[in-house]
Amino acid sequence: MDQRPADSAYHRTLPIGERLPGRPLVEDRLSCFEEVTLRPLEPMLVPEAPRAGEADRSECGHCQPSEHTIWHDDLWQVRSGFVPFGLPFVGGIAPREHVLLEDAPLELLATLGPLLQRVSNAVKAVPGVARTHLARWGDGSEHFHLWALARPAGMMQGRGAMLAFWDDVLPPLPDDLREEHLRVVAEALAADGGTAFPARGA
Repeated sequence: MDQRPADSAYHRTLPIGERLPGRPLVEDRLSCFEEVTLRPLEPMLVPEAPRAGEADRSECGHCQPSEHTIWHDDLWQVRSGFVPFGLPFVGGIAPREHVLLEDAPLELLATLGPLLQRVSNAVKAVPGVARTHLARWGDGSEHFHLWALARPAGMMQGRGAMLAFWDDVLPPLPDDLREEHLRVVAEALAADGGTAFPARGA
């Protein structure tokens, strides 16, 4: 792919190639870090490499049936358990149809708010969970998707964006406990419509 440095008024202010101080990440009141060393700021090149499903939608993982779908209805799906996690629950929320946030039908988006409320409540039904964090990055896949992460009760170090870092370093849940948490979330969602563990019922 032929790439070139991104150029804008913003990009021209950046110290490309320099190692920036990590102190702001340490001194933030919600930080979980005592020390941070950042890699040098890399050149920002465009066009960016295509995300999964962007060049060929047949390769989009969100569009394929999955044993990790713990709940779905006619419009939406929730998947979890495809990678180990250290938090009580981590799951992905995505429409069943391949859409981008930028061009998703308004009729679909109108159902997103109620769904997020349901997902939040379902995750908080897991014993030991205080909050459900919802996040969207969108850099891995073109298919619109969000993440739901469970913050453990009393874990003040996991507030805000820090929770995603903790998921990477906490010990993975034992298989039986992970399955129990998936069951709690799936059944709580299905109680208000849709199907829990659709692949298992096939």
